Parts: sequence; structure tokens; C-alpha cells
Amino acid sequence: MYMKEFEIRWSDIDANRHLANSAYINLMSHTRMGFFIENGIDQHEMAKYNISPVVFYEHVYYFKEVFVGKPVRVSLQLKGVSEDGMYFEFLHNFYDANGKNFASCEMMGAWIDLKERKLTGLPKELYANFSKLEHTDDFQLLTKEHTRRFGKKPKDLI
Repeated sequence: MYMKEFEIRWSDIDANRHLANSAYINLMSHTRMGFFIENGIDQHEMAKYNISPVVFYEHVYYFKEVFVGKPVRVSLQLKGVSEDGMYFEFLHNFYDANGKNFASCEMMGAWIDLKERKLTGLPKELYANFSKLEHTDDFQLLTKEHTRRFGKKPKDLI
């Protein structure tokens, strides 16, 4: 399982003096980018193909408070991916210095072509590295329908 360790900084703490919601999002993003970079999907490669990952949702589940001064670890596993690599779903778990799980997150996203501003499949050269990530026990092959499973649609004011 891919894992990254972090020190909780003063700027990661909110008014309740525990790890802020936004810090969880930043730590997960940093963990994902760490995996990408270490597996040949760095800024240079993304620029070569004119692609970037985008987030559809992040469902975070908080189990216990975490405070400044102790190291934390954030894991990353592949929960699902489409055949062309366009859609992906990750599972993140957060662990304290004693290995206790204090939060979890299911995240879904896709790859976007930065010129066309449309979703695109992951190039085969990068897909091979992407799929090296350890799979969850409930890993599944994703389709476009998986991105709509919660039935959320925009509701304009007008």
C-alpha cells in the first residue's frame, strides 16, 4: 500500500485546535501526487500529454480528532478504474503515530485534456504505471454510470 508521512503543522489546525477539514484534503492531494511522481506521472509527463487529474468528490469520514505535534500517515489504494483509465476512485486512510485509523476517504476523479477541456482516457504509457497502485479488496472496473451513482445534478437559481 502506498503511504506518505506528514507532520501536522500549525497552519493545518482549525479554531477547534484539531486537524482542519481543508488539511485532510491537502494531505490526500499531496499523497496522490507523491504516488504519481514516484511512478512516472509527474508534471513533465502530464504536460507532454496535456492532461491533469480532476476531482469529482471526496467523501471523508472522521473517526477521531488529531492534534498538532504528532506525525500522521496517509495511505492510498486504487478502489476502481475504467478500462481506459479516464475514471478512477481512490481510498485514503489516515493513521496516527500508533497506527490507529482516525479518518478515511473515498475519492473519485478523472483525467481532463487541458486544451479541449474534456475528460479523456489515460495514455497507455501512463496507465501501466497508474495501475501499479495496490487495489482495495472491493476494487471494481468503473464506467460512466459510477460517476452518477449518487444522483447529484446541478440546480440553477434561475
